[in-house]
Amino acid sequence: MSLAGDYSGSVVLGLNRGHNNLTNTIAAAQTAVDEMGNLLAIELGNEPEYFADADQAITDGISWTPAADAASQDNWDIWVGAAIAKKAIIQAGVWLSSPSTWGNAELIATENTTAQEYVGTYCHHNYPGGTVQGLMTHTNVVSNVEVYSSDISSALGVGKPYVFGETNSATGGGAAGVSPTYGAALWTMDYSLRAVASNVSRLYFHHGTVGNCQYCFWGVYDVGAPYYGATAATATLAGASHIAPLDNGTTNYAAYATYDSSGKPLRVLLYNSDYFDGTGTRSSQTFELTGLTATSVLAKRLTAANALSRVDQGSPPTWGGQEYTNGDCVVSGTETFETTTVTAGAATFTLQAAEALLVNLQ
Repeated sequence: MSLAGDYSGSVVLGLNRGHNNLTNTIAAAQTAVDEMGNLLAIELGNEPEYFADADQAITDGISWTPAADAASQDNWDIWVGAAIAKKAIIQAGVWLSSPSTWGNAELIATENTTAQEYVGTYCHHNYPGGTVQGLMTHTNVVSNVEVYSSDISSALGVGKPYVFGETNSATGGGAAGVSPTYGAALWTMDYSLRAVASNVSRLYFHHGTVGNCQYCFWGVYDVGAPYYGATAATATLAGASHIAPLDNGTTNYAAYATYDSSGKPLRVLLYNSDYFDGTGTRSSQTFELTGLTATSVLAKRLTAANALSRVDQGSPPTWGGQEYTNGDCVVSGTETFETTTVTAGAATFTLQAAEALLVNLQ
């Protein structure tokens, strides 16, 4: 806790609820408050749907159900929150199993006013999994995020943020043939933007054991391909006050617009999620933006040899023509912007399969 207290950012700390040792958990929470000036939230139990297992037994002869868990969470939120004298400190939910069986909408319906005062955020874990092609396909990204729409609406309905408190491409440290790939980088980008556009306030990307982590941004594969996708998403959102998806989520082609505080469009991120594994001819798709006021626009491209490209296999992606050096993440290469002429307020852009392009509008 003292080490986490030195971190320059905020920290969410998980404490035990399994085994039902309230005294121990309150003592730990009190220490956390004393040691961590950056403490943002406390989670009481990790993925509690699994508390029915013998080694986590929390109930005495009572069937462990969503209703039983909700009652436990409600009580513990009050007991722990009151013991440390902090309102809005609990990050509630924290399940891996999908809504609505295990969901925050159902949890919120059981809370009284007192319990809700101690909850600061509602949370779910999310690991879509699947093949590289399935993971990066835009329609799958949209349908995955939509699973949580009722949960998100319920949290916002009681004035609380909703977060993906633990997430990445696949469970268990990632899938060896999927998580380190450029296709997973494209998923990281698209998923992050779709989640934010759906009112998910934060995403905590899980980084597993050092040296045994397929999906880490940094680790066994040094600067892994997913880092490039995270970088593109960050560049899209930088300085923005609002984001809106421009597509309806029913095709492989996506577009996200971001806006500044005055409502003026900042950028548009275009994404072609057609799959290309390096064999045959790489297809392409054109995108047209209209209503543009400039005479030309600049854009940065996220690309790689194919969706299966991996940094550790000598085929890193490039972001605007640049790469990130293994070991220190220092950018290398010359930053490249593509210039596109605007004619009668319109501009056309061509993206190959498995590419993204960030178009600057200011």
